[in-house]
Amino acid sequence: MSTPTRPDAHAPRLALTLQRGARIAAWPVPPARLRRWAGMALTRDAALTLRLVARAEAVALNRAYRAREYAPNVLTFAYGEPGRGQPVEADVAICVPAARAEARAQGKPFDHHLAHMVVHGVLHAQGHAHVAPDEAARMEALETRLLARLRIPDPYAPPARPARRGPGAVRPPRRPAG
Repeated sequence: MSTPTRPDAHAPRLALTLQRGARIAAWPVPPARLRRWAGMALTRDAALTLRLVARAEAVALNRAYRAREYAPNVLTFAYGEPGRGQPVEADVAICVPAARAEARAQGKPFDHHLAHMVVHGVLHAQGHAHVAPDEAARMEALETRLLARLRIPDPYAPPARPARRGPGAVRPPRRPAG
C-alpha cells in the first residue's frame, strides 16, 4: 500500500509504503494515522517504507544488521546520504509486540507509544541520532514537540506517581473474590 501525500504546498512530499509482517494480522491503528504520524515528522521529501513486524522478524533484523540478539522497538534503515533536493529514502520497522509491552510497562496508551515510535523512526531516517547526550536532547525535544501537536504527553517525562494514602483516606471498595 503506497500513497504519496502532500497536505499543503509547503509540506514535504511523502511517498509511504505500509507493510505488515507475516505475523501481524491487522493494522493496530488505521493506516491513515500511520501516514499522518510519518508525514508530520518530515522536514524534507521522503520515500519511506513503514513495516510493522512481530518479535521474530525484529530479532532477525537486529541480528543481521546490528549483531544484537533482541527485539528492538524500532529499527531504521536509511539509504545513502541525501543531498540537497534529494528525497530521504528509508525503511522503518516497528516491532508491535515490543511497542505494546513498553506501552503497558510505562502505563501509556499503545497508540501514543506507537505514534512516538513512528516519529522516532522517521527522524532517524532524516539523520537524527541519540548517541551523544546533546544529540539525544535535541532529538527528544523535537519528538516531544511533534507529539504535543497530537496531544500526546511528553514520552520522556517520568510517569505520574499515584497519590499517597494518608490516615483517614477513603479506600476504594475491595473486589469480591471469585
